[in-house]
Amino acid sequence: MFNIHRVLGQRGVKGCAALLTAVLMVTGCSGGSGGSSEANWVSIEDRYTVDPEKPAWQLDKKEEVTDLTWYVNADWWNTDFGKDIVTKKIKEDLNINIKFITGDDTKLNTFFAGGDMPDLLTVFDSNSQVVSKASTWAIPLNDLAEKYDPYFNKVAAADTLKWFQQADGKTYGYPNYSNTQADYDSGNIPAKTAFIIRKDVYEALGSPVMGTPEQFQSVMKQIKEKFPSLIPFGFNAIGGGTGSLGDALQDFIGVPLETENGEFYDRNLDEDYLTWLKTLNAVYRDGNISDDSFADDGTAFEEKVKSGKYAAMLLDGTPQQGGNLQIYMSDNEGKEYIAIDGPQSTKGHAPTLNQSGITGWMINFISKDAKDPAKAMQIFTHLLSEEGQILMNYGIEGETFKKKADGTVELLPAVKDMQLHNADQFKKDYRLGEFMFFGHDRHKALSADAFPEAIKQMQAWGKGKLTPHFILENINPNLGTAEARALSAINTKWNSTLVSMLRSKDDASFDNALAAYQSFLEENRWADIVKIRSEKMKQNKEKLGMQ
Repeated sequence: MFNIHRVLGQRGVKGCAALLTAVLMVTGCSGGSGGSSEANWVSIEDRYTVDPEKPAWQLDKKEEVTDLTWYVNADWWNTDFGKDIVTKKIKEDLNINIKFITGDDTKLNTFFAGGDMPDLLTVFDSNSQVVSKASTWAIPLNDLAEKYDPYFNKVAAADTLKWFQQADGKTYGYPNYSNTQADYDSGNIPAKTAFIIRKDVYEALGSPVMGTPEQFQSVMKQIKEKFPSLIPFGFNAIGGGTGSLGDALQDFIGVPLETENGEFYDRNLDEDYLTWLKTLNAVYRDGNISDDSFADDGTAFEEKVKSGKYAAMLLDGTPQQGGNLQIYMSDNEGKEYIAIDGPQSTKGHAPTLNQSGITGWMINFISKDAKDPAKAMQIFTHLLSEEGQILMNYGIEGETFKKKADGTVELLPAVKDMQLHNADQFKKDYRLGEFMFFGHDRHKALSADAFPEAIKQMQAWGKGKLTPHFILENINPNLGTAEARALSAINTKWNSTLVSMLRSKDDASFDNALAAYQSFLEENRWADIVKIRSEKMKQNKEKLGMQ
């Protein structure tokens, strides 16, 4: 398993922490100087002549090493550069040295307040004012490409550039893991959500169908009877959210993304979804969902996955759990988890599984204070190119991997062995799949080594079941507005209501909890939020040429 799984795990946990705190950035963007008002357009006359057919880093004759500072708004980011095989090669190719600085939103604010901006900057929240006001502190990628590196336009995705285009028609940031419609259509984007069950349990019960609420509840009872030491049904840790029982379950049973009129649809109140929540409540009341599942944190959940404690799970983020699933599979031959169809829509809807959207994850910018914006732009182009993607994922041909006759790649035996048996040293020496500022899942399709064996059947099951959720991206009210504050309260209320409904002692308690939530919506500007979301969905469609 490549270390991308560790990275993806961070995307789900630590990345979320960054998202939650990003609202603090408002002060930094609006109150401080935010650095220079004009970009530092250095001359490249004595260095190279731009060529649309060739990346600028291959043309640049600058002899002295360019020192750049790159701020990443995440404390967990590995600040090493030039020590492992990936960043050492980048350092050599571009003749640069990068000093990484990491921190949280408070530290980010100090850059904007003090005006001493880094050369490059990476943030996570596309809804933040750091992103929405990028035109005040960052250089447009369009202009950088035209002046310093037009080859960028060959390696950047046009849909992604358009998606991040601001009111002035310029694009300032570029993300990693930005999946476009073409990526979805390619079939190279694996599903990350699956209903899985232990193979030994499934076969002992005669491979039962559990598509309807009645079938599902019955099978959970059978599991309890035949495998009393197991917890019949589990789900991702809920924490302060909904685990895999919110959007993931809605996608699994194909709850519509919008109304028939193309407006915002409240999926939490969908009749089909509520039927399944009521079914899960019945399963809970049968004693086949553990109370611990509502209290477990991510670590406790992972321990149960690693030990095969759950007979069945609705699992969101199979790559993140790939290591734990592989550990269980390796130690329990014939008992591995397998994906099956599981719960189905009572309305006849097909699954609409989600993956990373066009907004991506880490969004990268070049500031107006960049000492050498030409060199900074070359980094974008290099890492987005096929050469850069191969380097980040698999290293150097002949040193870490070999190309096979069919065009796929394979890690060399010694590298593979270290990956499997000495993960810390592998990370230190190679760092494959971790330096992913511009990473993308499509390159995982080049190698069977890209994902652990334990999740390959799950990914195969998910083929054809992905549906882009582009229209629902970035549709929340703008930060700082009354509607944004109301939505934050509503989300918190829904998270607690969901748990209350699932743990209700009877149908009346379930219905009362739901009714209280619906009243809360009415009292907290829900109609205004729906209006804003519908308008932003309309704008999304216009950006993507969907209407």
